[in-house]
Amino acid sequence: MKNKFKRLALLGSTGSIGQQTLDIVRVFRDRLPVIGLACGNNTDLFLKQVREFNPQLAFSTAGSRLPSGVRQASMEEMAAHPDVDMVIVATTGKAGLMPAMAALQAGKTVAIANKEILVMAGALLKQLAVQHKGTILPVDSEHSAIWQCLQGEDTEMSRLLLTASGGPFIGWQVEKLHKVTAAQALNHPTWKMGKKVTVDSATLFNKGLEVIEAHWLFNLPFENIEIIIHRQSIIHSMVEFRDGSVKAQLSNPDMHLPIQYVLLYPERMHNPDIKRLDFRTITNLTFEPVNYTEYPCLKLALDAGKLGDTYPSVLCAADETAVEQFLNNGIAFTEIATIIEKTLDLHRPVSSPGLEDILQSDKWARETALKAARKDI
Repeated sequence: MKNKFKRLALLGSTGSIGQQTLDIVRVFRDRLPVIGLACGNNTDLFLKQVREFNPQLAFSTAGSRLPSGVRQASMEEMAAHPDVDMVIVATTGKAGLMPAMAALQAGKTVAIANKEILVMAGALLKQLAVQHKGTILPVDSEHSAIWQCLQGEDTEMSRLLLTASGGPFIGWQVEKLHKVTAAQALNHPTWKMGKKVTVDSATLFNKGLEVIEAHWLFNLPFENIEIIIHRQSIIHSMVEFRDGSVKAQLSNPDMHLPIQYVLLYPERMHNPDIKRLDFRTITNLTFEPVNYTEYPCLKLALDAGKLGDTYPSVLCAADETAVEQFLNNGIAFTEIATIIEKTLDLHRPVSSPGLEDILQSDKWARETALKAARKDI
């Protein structure tokens, strides 16, 4: 059954994904009323968004005076509100975890653009979705591509192929990488993203998180999920089926399309603002194996995902801390991996972790990674 009317709560409205989500809402405003908006510290932009979309509920971590008729509400209250049909989690880090849980406990549809919460608590979120008849849908281009390839299929997948551009430093020697500046790391060759995600794309750490996400979203073992370098970022993922047939989803490297797909699913609607592929100008599509020695952050992420327990929580927190230190010129680009590895090595994992274990591991990892960045351990 087609759902033509979805009431939205958008968490992380001032970030890259949040702003692009509102671009889609502007085009299909009669179908996508905004019930709630939440942001971090960008209060100037946030207040403009609140005035434009006039939500019932709003939240800002920085605090701000809201227009008349808009009520301050926590992200958890917003996510579980009876007037909300879909919650878009576009925050970074663990900030979206508790609201996502609240939404699933209320039986909502949760569209996840935040890699970390599925990595940290994939088992917990899936359990809540089953118990309370909630739904988890992907927003990331790679997972959206897999989801789209699976439409109409009733056979099992045998393999997932996640593509990666390789970032701006593919083929660089370690000596040169050590001198990489924040400005260089933020200059991604094909995608426009927020700062943290852009740095994670440069280290390919994000691709490790995407493998863990795919494991939870599509119930596939890690050994059946592969990464290949595809520098053009035209093919976003591929699915191989048991008979050897492979389906791929292609589009320009632009998040507007996967965002629109999840917002309007199961319908596909024309949007004049989304640029079409012009195959007359695409001269080649190339594929290369990943050289894992060039991307130690990727290897660390994959290892932590396979280990499970509380290692993925520590992985996310250590990376978030290390990337913040790098962006603030506190450490070198190559030290991001060093800090993540040291933090993981020092961790004593908790098996079958509950929410409290996950949050405690996150807190410990942030403190430990910061000490490692300051050379205190």
